[in-house]
Amino acid sequence: MSKYLAFFLYFYCSIALAKPPYSGGGTTVFNESVNAYSKPANNLPYSRRDGFFIGNAFFRNPWVIAPSSTTARDGLGPLFNTNTCQSCHVKDGRGEPYVGNKPKVALLVRLSVNSNNSDRDNSQFIKHGLIPEPTYGGQIQPRAIPGVAAEAKVALEWSETEFKFPDGTSVQLRKPQVILSQLAYGELHEETVLSARAAPAMIGLGLLEAIPESTLKSISESQYQSDTGVSGKLNMVWDELQQKTVVGRFGWKAAMPNVKQQVASAFSGDIGITSKIFPEQLCTKAQKECLSAPSGGNPELDDEFLDFVTFYSKTLAVPARRDINNQQVMMGEQYFRDIGCNQCHRESIITGIDKNFPELSRQEIHPYTDLLLHDMGEGLADHSREFLATGTEWRTPPLWGIGLLETVNGHTKLLHDGRARNVEEAILWHQGEALFARDAYTNLPHEKRQSLLKFINSL
Repeated sequence: MSKYLAFFLYFYCSIALAKPPYSGGGTTVFNESVNAYSKPANNLPYSRRDGFFIGNAFFRNPWVIAPSSTTARDGLGPLFNTNTCQSCHVKDGRGEPYVGNKPKVALLVRLSVNSNNSDRDNSQFIKHGLIPEPTYGGQIQPRAIPGVAAEAKVALEWSETEFKFPDGTSVQLRKPQVILSQLAYGELHEETVLSARAAPAMIGLGLLEAIPESTLKSISESQYQSDTGVSGKLNMVWDELQQKTVVGRFGWKAAMPNVKQQVASAFSGDIGITSKIFPEQLCTKAQKECLSAPSGGNPELDDEFLDFVTFYSKTLAVPARRDINNQQVMMGEQYFRDIGCNQCHRESIITGIDKNFPELSRQEIHPYTDLLLHDMGEGLADHSREFLATGTEWRTPPLWGIGLLETVNGHTKLLHDGRARNVEEAILWHQGEALFARDAYTNLPHEKRQSLLKFINSL
């Protein structure tokens, strides 16, 4: 009997001591369905959920051309990428960026001019983090309202390379090149850089904003003091409301300071909707029809509705981890640490105090990011600068919820341009500061690599 009792106690304690699945702290929801990314924070009181659902409505419903009887939603364009937030962030997840060589609305093309010419006006760089292309601005808009010419047609050309593991197995890696045709307003500036960007998932944004700046600085300093070669840095970006430089947290190069500015920027750049943060249409001097197109108001997005969409975006829940007591997952977690993945994909962080969002305050979260910029090497480089981010630097993307991507969005395309078709391909693109971890992964036996992948897909 004592033998069975000992086994029972061991089994019970193993479960009790297992790492809890609460990736988003008290906001965590236990949902593995197609709607796993679309739930309100679990600890959001019912008295505050009206704001969540009103914001959701404005996130999902389309904008129309002005003037319209639907005055709360008119003002689409004149140039735009899509007519609704949900089109890119399908079910609040990662939009599928392309099918074959045809980009979908969830993939945008960033434009910038990388010039060291001292005669060039750098005020645009100081404020926007890049120098926009003079004729087309900072982003290609492939759609337009009637009477205005869409800027260009976008396509992708793919090149493939074979990656061979030390054990003799191999994987084909793909890399896209953006091809623009039918440029409606003339040729691009000769120093223009193109960068394809896929729409990321929306979960946990408010929690990431609630991480204290001091915590991020401490993480960066500890990395610099280590002898691993990992040296993440903070991006310092322009806050439009405060009119000063602050820490960047959001976007592929951490070029946005907070969720509200990120939301307003997406309305402006992707849908052509003005707000108090971005009150001007993104029409250049060469786009005369765009400049003279009718407006849906001044601004087109009311402050109240901007606040609702921001509230919605900040309070989207993080889904719980799965399979945490699976033996292979637990082994994979140890390999994840052993090869150094957790140096950038940080496992646990405590959020600070946000007086407007007590639900997000003092939460122990497991986002698997440090929100810092890291040099990822030439293989992933887009050669585009954004504030302090160089052409080879990218923000560490959060990994929480990654294992539900296929369930929610029907694909597993990863990295900033969607080139990686699964987690393993994403790992194999790691170079620069992450080369040591990439090489350590490739040197693992096949079964250990599978365990590590299974762990990542449990997040």
